[in-house]
Amino acid sequence: MKKLLSMLLAASSMISMTACAQAKESTALKGTKVDEPTETGWKGQAVFPDWDGYVDDTLAMNSMYSFKDYEGQGSVYVTVADGVSSYKMYVNDQEVDTSSMKDAGTYKVDISSAAVNGTNTLQVSNIQPSDAEKAVTVKIPYPTVIDGKLADAGISQDAADMISSIVQSDVDNGFTSAQMAVVKDGKLVYQNCWGALDSYNQDGTAKTDSAAVTNDTLYDLASNTKMYAVNYALQYLVTNKKIDLDTKIADIIGDDFVNDTIEVEYAKQENPSLETNKAWKAELTIRDILRHQAGFPADPQYHNDAFDQTTQKASSGTANVLYSGSDGTEATKQNTLKSICMTPLMYEPGTKTVYSDVDYMLLDFIIEKTVGKDLNTFLKETFWDPMGLKNITYNPLKNGFSKSDCAATELNGNTRDGAINFTGVRKDTIQGEVHDEKAYYAMAGMSGHAGLFANATDLAKLASVMLTGGYGNTSFFSQDIMDTFTAPKKETAANWGLGWWREADDERVWYFGTQSSSDTIGHQGWTGTLTMIDPSRNLAVVYLTNKINSPVTDPSKNANKFDGSSYTSATLGFVPQILSIGMDSSAKVSSQLSALAADMASEKFKLINASKTPVTKDSAIVKAGYSLINVVFKRAEATKSSEDRKYAEDTLGLLDADRDSEEIEALQKRIT
Repeated sequence: MKKLLSMLLAASSMISMTACAQAKESTALKGTKVDEPTETGWKGQAVFPDWDGYVDDTLAMNSMYSFKDYEGQGSVYVTVADGVSSYKMYVNDQEVDTSSMKDAGTYKVDISSAAVNGTNTLQVSNIQPSDAEKAVTVKIPYPTVIDGKLADAGISQDAADMISSIVQSDVDNGFTSAQMAVVKDGKLVYQNCWGALDSYNQDGTAKTDSAAVTNDTLYDLASNTKMYAVNYALQYLVTNKKIDLDTKIADIIGDDFVNDTIEVEYAKQENPSLETNKAWKAELTIRDILRHQAGFPADPQYHNDAFDQTTQKASSGTANVLYSGSDGTEATKQNTLKSICMTPLMYEPGTKTVYSDVDYMLLDFIIEKTVGKDLNTFLKETFWDPMGLKNITYNPLKNGFSKSDCAATELNGNTRDGAINFTGVRKDTIQGEVHDEKAYYAMAGMSGHAGLFANATDLAKLASVMLTGGYGNTSFFSQDIMDTFTAPKKETAANWGLGWWREADDERVWYFGTQSSSDTIGHQGWTGTLTMIDPSRNLAVVYLTNKINSPVTDPSKNANKFDGSSYTSATLGFVPQILSIGMDSSAKVSSQLSALAADMASEKFKLINASKTPVTKDSAIVKAGYSLINVVFKRAEATKSSEDRKYAEDTLGLLDADRDSEEIEALQKRIT
């Protein structure tokens, strides 16, 4: 009996071992012989044995090489030298079947089944013969962005629906339009759009015949241009040692940058001697400008012939001593460079931070002089074409797009509904041309501070490069350079990198939300655009609006306050905040989101009640309040929970019995 039992156990063991071996064999990664790739832009490249060239028997790292990748994608190229008889290879916990990869040549191994989000480790061991040198070379492409779903990213559908509900309700109540894309762990998991291409007539009445925006519609990015144009270009050039951040501006622009400086008595400023000011400018570097600490005034308006440089305000009776022109030609752009050279600094460089568009206008000229071509051409050749991006450009109407491809911006040109005037000012609705005055009139539509147009999807893919440094077989930035540009520019200003906005210690929650990591970076644009990139979550969020495609609320009091700005959709930061609530949630977040919607409605009516000017039911801010209450009611109707019904009933108490009587009546019918 004992002998029989022993035999049965042995047989069982052999069956189990065979089954395990078969399972292991069936999941082993396999390679296919290919021609050796000619591309040189690899995420990583390691030559085994002893890939780092340092031999020490205590170093396990001699056989290991780690790289960043994402689950469900990726491949490696393995080149085997002549004379190699055998070797072992693993990617994370999966073995590569090298039995058919011993002949000299290159093999492509699909690692998508083994890849994980974040750090992946490749191991090459037991190379035979043992004294072989440069026996196995492994080349690793960068991850790309592939299609995915919210569930792939651990994002609650309820959270995405909440964002959509808010934006759509705002659109229904008078907001303009929006577009959104989310890339998580190398996957495009969400894209959506809401609203019309051009929402209002020039007299401020709502349009009824405008086409809807699509996911391909281009939006004017405004200051988001700074990151995707200048910062990307400089990060690439510094990585490839084509430029140095500590190069002096005068060494690139020329001596005119210093010598042509004029005297301007800035109101309420230090105003040192002209010689001191020239000495300051002579020492300025690219790094100083990226920090927004170069000393330039925030907005000297080179395009405005009636602008007082002393007060930094428009003045119909004053000639602008730094006027370069307003016809939007290349000749005027070169005149603008002369005006920048003439501009005296307003404060000693490094002593304060003043967000100035001049900084990035100047950087545009620096990049173009360095690469020998215009910024649009350089970016297209370097980034957009290799990545397959089709919906991104400067000057859309000159580069294959029509007005109907672009979301409109200001209704009456740059006049702020008649409050502003200068020579050459546009007066028709702006569509397909950059809204920013300096970019359009003084920089021929192509500047480092504004002018770029894109759709959210292409921009999210471009943003994802800041998580990896490259795309496919194209290398853009080294990790060291990305770290340099995104690190705090100084301990007392950790909310800034070199140009990049940083979350730091809850410094940008208005835009990035409270759950983003301290190293989250991004930027905002005046037309209503937002980028948020959170490296700790492999997350890139792009949210674009054209909120200024709406009437100016009161041109006599604030020419820069548009009705569109009153809506939740224009606040931008609600998107990453709600999205974060829905990420990696182990339970339904419906109740939490319902409570938040009720809070948002309450907060909006605090603003309405605090208004210093009379508001009516037709005021944009009141319509925005109605919109949020509608979101609360829609959630109650969808969930049918008693808790959500209570939230809906409570929001009725936010309304004014006289002003909001019609709204109250309509809402009461929905809960009876």
